[in-house]
Amino acid sequence: MSPEYDAYDSSGRLLAEERAGDNAPPLSVSELSGLLKRTVEDRFGHVRLRGEISGFKRAASGHLYLALKDENAVLDGVMWKGGAQRLAFSPQDGVEVIATGKLTTYPGRSKYQIVIEKMELAGEGALMALLEKLKAKLAGEGLFAAERKKPLPFLPRTIGVVTSPTGAVIRDILHRLADRCPTNVLVWPVLVQGQGAAEQVARAVRGFSAMDGSGPVPRPDLVIVARGGGSIEDLWSFNEEIVVRAVADCTIPIISAVGHETDTTLCDYAADRRAPTPTAAAEMAVPVRAELLAGLAEMGLRAGRAVRRGAGQARERLDMQVRLMPTPDTLLAPQRQKLDQLSDGLVSGLRHRLADARAHLGQAGGALRPALLQQYVVRAGERLDRLQLRPDYLQRALSERAVAFDRVSRHFASLDPDRPLQKGYARVMAQGRLVQSVTAAQAAGAVTLHFKDGTVNAAIGDAQLESQAPAALSSPPRPARKAREAGDKQQQDLFS
Repeated sequence: MSPEYDAYDSSGRLLAEERAGDNAPPLSVSELSGLLKRTVEDRFGHVRLRGEISGFKRAASGHLYLALKDENAVLDGVMWKGGAQRLAFSPQDGVEVIATGKLTTYPGRSKYQIVIEKMELAGEGALMALLEKLKAKLAGEGLFAAERKKPLPFLPRTIGVVTSPTGAVIRDILHRLADRCPTNVLVWPVLVQGQGAAEQVARAVRGFSAMDGSGPVPRPDLVIVARGGGSIEDLWSFNEEIVVRAVADCTIPIISAVGHETDTTLCDYAADRRAPTPTAAAEMAVPVRAELLAGLAEMGLRAGRAVRRGAGQARERLDMQVRLMPTPDTLLAPQRQKLDQLSDGLVSGLRHRLADARAHLGQAGGALRPALLQQYVVRAGERLDRLQLRPDYLQRALSERAVAFDRVSRHFASLDPDRPLQKGYARVMAQGRLVQSVTAAQAAGAVTLHFKDGTVNAAIGDAQLESQAPAALSSPPRPARKAREAGDKQQQDLFS
């Protein structure tokens, strides 16, 4: 075999063969990935990285995916749901942080990444950068606009306070309210610092806003969100977006009293009024009761003086009007004069009227003569004779009236419903009504038979009547013709 063939056979054969003494056996890809994973995790089991967040994403499962970068390199990172829930801030792109965790590999993509266990902002500068970025975002949505601000009530009956129940803030607020103007206070206890504080504050503000006042607890007229002073990190819960949105959406006027005078949070911008301290918030919430009472007393005095001054001025105007008005004697003088004239005319008029009446009586008395009266009496007697009643006229009128009455009586007798009963007929009644058909009788079930000498109750059934009727049901004998004629004659004699 030639040397060229031997060289080709040693370096370019198609099938791999293991040789004796070879200490580098072939590894699978998974084995190599596992070796790399263990090596990286053993070597870098605890690291702290400083970098800028990029490509931040929160999955539906709650896990966080991001990348940490500087000017020369990029490293992928992941933070599981448990660690993400413990974060004291909301990660955003462009924020510089310090991440603590361990390096590992992701065999599915042949990449290495850091599993973040804790993440903190890289100094106060990064925190302020995050604050400014969030402030610009919320301001762009109009959450800090002046037209959204609601006026505070002048004298709230109930005040809701969102703060820690154990701190000095609530004591300062209650003490100041008691000094100025005692009112009802509802305290919603929350954490004001640390993990979960932002969620509790937002839940409290939304809870006060959702109250309708129909239950035993009244709805607050004003809400105060308060906390004592501290560093920007201590006050960071009141910079969280969830708190700012809850304060902006609150339907009740709200005062933000977070920190001291130099401390400013995003909650202050979203609230309807910012107080430099919790004590100042209590002073803004209610007026001074003593000043109100003094003001009421002063207004009462001013009202009394105004009433008295008005009454005095009205009295002066009345006196002036009275002096300008004429006296009663001046007003009644014409009427008195006219009354005297009418009195004199009345006496003379009565004398003239009496004289005229006497003259008229004399004229009429001359016409009353006995001959005229006798003539009047004769004419009246003649009229009386013509009006005398004669017996033949009365007898004829009575006869006509008797004939007419007899005719009407006979007609009434023919219409008597009991007259056919005298001939053996019976009237069938059911429930007070006349039965006129077989269908009505069968529907009634029970009927009452009315005879000339009484009534009998009967039941309607399906049994057939016997062919021979009982003798008791036979028709009664008709009265003799003569008897009937005699009866008719007697009746005619009655009305003749």
